[in-house]
Amino acid sequence: MDNLSPEDRKKNMSKIRSRGNRTTERRLRSSLVGAGVSGIKIHPADLPGKPDFAFPEQRIAIFVDGCFWHGCPKCYIRPKSSQSYWDKKLWRNRARDIKVSAELEQLGWTVIRIWEHDVKRPAKARRVVVKALALAGKP
Repeated sequence: MDNLSPEDRKKNMSKIRSRGNRTTERRLRSSLVGAGVSGIKIHPADLPGKPDFAFPEQRIAIFVDGCFWHGCPKCYIRPKSSQSYWDKKLWRNRARDIKVSAELEQLGWTVIRIWEHDVKRPAKARRVVVKALALAGKP
């Protein structure tokens, strides 16, 4: 059972933003910039799915997937209430992730998906990005 009233839960959920989250996107961006990585575009509207980060020159798109919203196999805990709603929501999110990744790959982009829990250790997530950039020809 939820500890919050429906109105309080709605207010809480409305504060969760899909972009610019301090604990994920900002942390990873700060780590990349601190390591001297340049050429980052944030939420480019001209790409399918508006990746969290893109490196157009290397054609690399990066998504930071929230563990709850995308059903991380390591962290996701299924809500006890409204399970049907959340199961459908998670299914739609995963289906959209697959579709967007396929669209970007069709356009010749490399897609990297990083789990929220991996960004809590920014050096680990940064290594993934730096390695991909090096493979694409930009260290």
